[in-house]
Amino acid sequence: MTRPLLAVLALLVLLLLARRMARRTARRAATRAVRRFHARVNRFKLTRKPYIRATLLRDIEIAAAVRQHALQAGVTEADAWRRVEVYIGEIVPHFNILAYYKFGYGFSRAVLNLLYKVSLDYEDLGALERLPDDSTVIYLINHRSNADYVLLAYVLAGDVSISYAVGEWARAFPLEYVFKSFGSYFIRRRYREPLYHTVLERYVQLITRHGVTQGIFPEGGLTRDGRLRPAKIGLLDYALQVARDPAMAERMMLIPVALNYDRVLEDRTLLRELAREERGLRTPRRQQAGEVARYIGWNLLRLLGGRWQRYGRAAVTIGTPISIAAWLAEERVEEIGVFDLPRPERLPRVQMLCDRVMSRIGELVPVTAVALACAAIQSFESDFISHAALIARMAEMRDVLMELNARVLKADRDIAETFERAWRMLSMRRMLVREVGGSGFAVLPGQRMLVSYYANSIAHLLGPFEAGIRERDSLPAVRASRDIQLTP
Repeated sequence: MTRPLLAVLALLVLLLLARRMARRTARRAATRAVRRFHARVNRFKLTRKPYIRATLLRDIEIAAAVRQHALQAGVTEADAWRRVEVYIGEIVPHFNILAYYKFGYGFSRAVLNLLYKVSLDYEDLGALERLPDDSTVIYLINHRSNADYVLLAYVLAGDVSISYAVGEWARAFPLEYVFKSFGSYFIRRRYREPLYHTVLERYVQLITRHGVTQGIFPEGGLTRDGRLRPAKIGLLDYALQVARDPAMAERMMLIPVALNYDRVLEDRTLLRELAREERGLRTPRRQQAGEVARYIGWNLLRLLGGRWQRYGRAAVTIGTPISIAAWLAEERVEEIGVFDLPRPERLPRVQMLCDRVMSRIGELVPVTAVALACAAIQSFESDFISHAALIARMAEMRDVLMELNARVLKADRDIAETFERAWRMLSMRRMLVREVGGSGFAVLPGQRMLVSYYANSIAHLLGPFEAGIRERDSLPAVRASRDIQLTP
């Protein structure tokens, strides 16, 4: 055997040994990371993608959908199966413990603590702690910012890893790889092809059946006016059908989660999109990318120049679990269960459940200092408000919120201190300007929309003040049906 050949063989052996050592080191590091966080990692999330792909390709319902698609579209079944493989490649993630608990947690902690002071509250911590270890949990969350994914994953990192349903906006390098390594799956919004939805449905049911913890945003997109949007039931309905099995129904729990911010990073962009939507236009992706680049560049300059200030609070409230078994028992009438009904009769029941959860989310929305200050500002007709009147109105509103059991952050703090914390953000955003002499404040021209946006996040909690706040809402009403009922 010649020396060059021996050298090649030796190199191959070294590469194989190095690969084995790297895998062993990675497994040990992953084990240490999970033990450090005392987190529950669902075993099925560690299943390799080829196995999940093979499972879906053997699914009889997907096979039936392939035959139907081939007939309707006039293509061969082989072409339809290739289409299914494309969908599986898009949807199925490749969860990586090290990516989630090392890179993901470290990155989210650094970014969130740079931008915000993070608050976490529980409606009933005991109820969450009493959940069995084999519970299948689905978090339903209001959607205010693209930071929502990072925020909730960060505050729950010590308990569980979450698989999110993520829209197409994140299917760009490197976001696609990052989200998939965190266990998130991608969905095509407003894509109506039945074959695609069959593949998505069977994947969601597969991971639900195996107990994967999921995070779903029922609104289907970011709120553009600050209010909660109507709930959409597509993904939730897919997951709930697993509860046809009584044993699965006993394990399934829905947990409402409410988020709010003193500053939503995309607030001005969302308001521009709202205005364009009113005119039937959509913001081009290139323009969106340019706005993101300008935002990052500007704030990097502020950070490097020592002028950086945090954006106040990012707050999370986690609600009491809702048992699917109990819901099915409530909905059972004369021995007829929800899943015994035809689809047109079943879906309204699921919609009522989803609306009920959204109602609970609305009640749990954290009241931040900026939201309270904006609601008080909007309750006045004049653009000029005296300091004393504004402080008094904020105090009145806080009293109402406390009487109605709202989740007011730092409710025991002096109201003047609460306003000062809000003022830092309102002045930095040029929403409010202090009159010379300091006797009052004026809302700057063109900033009413931003005031309305933050006031809308808590207006539904403000009882007697709600009507006045709604009357002075300066945002365009894109659809009259956008509001949901926020009563229990």
